[in-house]
Amino acid sequence: MRQAVYPFTAIVGQERMKRALILNAVNSSIGGVLIRGERGTAKSTAARALAALLPDIEVVADCRFNCDPKHPERLCTECRERLARGEELPVKTRRTRLIDLPVSATEDRVVGTLDIEKAIQKGERHFDPGVLAAANRGILYVDEVNLLDDHVVDLLLDSAAMGINIVEREGISFQHPARFILVGTMNPEEGELRPQLLDRFALSVEVHGLSNPADRMAILERHIQYDADPEGFRQQWLPQERELSERIEAGRRIVDDVEYTRRDLFTIANLTASLKVDGHRADLVILKTARAHAAFEGRTHVTERDILLAAELALPHRLKRGPFSETTLYEGELEERLENIAETYDKDQAVEVRSSVEDPAGATEKKVSG
Repeated sequence: MRQAVYPFTAIVGQERMKRALILNAVNSSIGGVLIRGERGTAKSTAARALAALLPDIEVVADCRFNCDPKHPERLCTECRERLARGEELPVKTRRTRLIDLPVSATEDRVVGTLDIEKAIQKGERHFDPGVLAAANRGILYVDEVNLLDDHVVDLLLDSAAMGINIVEREGISFQHPARFILVGTMNPEEGELRPQLLDRFALSVEVHGLSNPADRMAILERHIQYDADPEGFRQQWLPQERELSERIEAGRRIVDDVEYTRRDLFTIANLTASLKVDGHRADLVILKTARAHAAFEGRTHVTERDILLAAELALPHRLKRGPFSETTLYEGELEERLENIAETYDKDQAVEVRSSVEDPAGATEKKVSG
């Protein structure tokens, strides 16, 4: 009998890590999370607990790629061809899966392979699915991601960003959806990721052992209870698990309806510019994460607090730093920056309104929003 998974809600502390995982669960298009920290800080425990926590999903019953029957535009090549022949796709419900990717994984093991010999000899297209197929609509967990081949990491990040896996060999093509929550963990003492790869992870958190004696005691007590009776311990935490699962499911339903204003975009753009963040990926990630946080809290509009919490997760690993400097962004520092940006925006808007009043002809060209 399989041992019960340690409950997500029973993990003591590590609030940023849990928030990053939950927000990726609300909106998997955020782009995954990298968890950095020493051993024994609940990194793998949290990833496995998240999978057990997530709501059940509907899939095409006999599809090898876990296709979503509610989204025909995201179907694999095989399901598209079946629909074109007039077939009805059978549907079933199943649990969200967590797929482990071994450090030794090759490109073919990740993306899958096309049998060229069979295609040439028999004129048949035959595709053997890889890890990306198994992970579709689930969680892809990569422990020690810093030890994985850079090319394989690139493939994972590309698929996580595009939501699709396309394999082409000798003029033969096959594609299937590859929408998953990418969770990478690493111990910085064993080596770092290249900056180019680090930036491709949407969110990043650094976890450390808890220093508060009361927290450490709580960890001890809970693990003793879990080791003695895993299923009983899980049943004890089941109400909290169900409540969080329902909040995630409710957030998923409204995340695409969460609205943001021009003021929100101004805030995000000025925040990343003031911190000299390269490129524009961070801006997009902050917006997606802020909308996911609003949806998780049951709101359909973004607030400054949503942006603040999103920035805490999206910016630290993108800041320029020296070899011995920390990348932690503190809430007080971010709040101060956001307040200054808000004041700047309000002043700019006041000037724009005055200009419109003084020059009515130009008023039609300027729109005050936010």
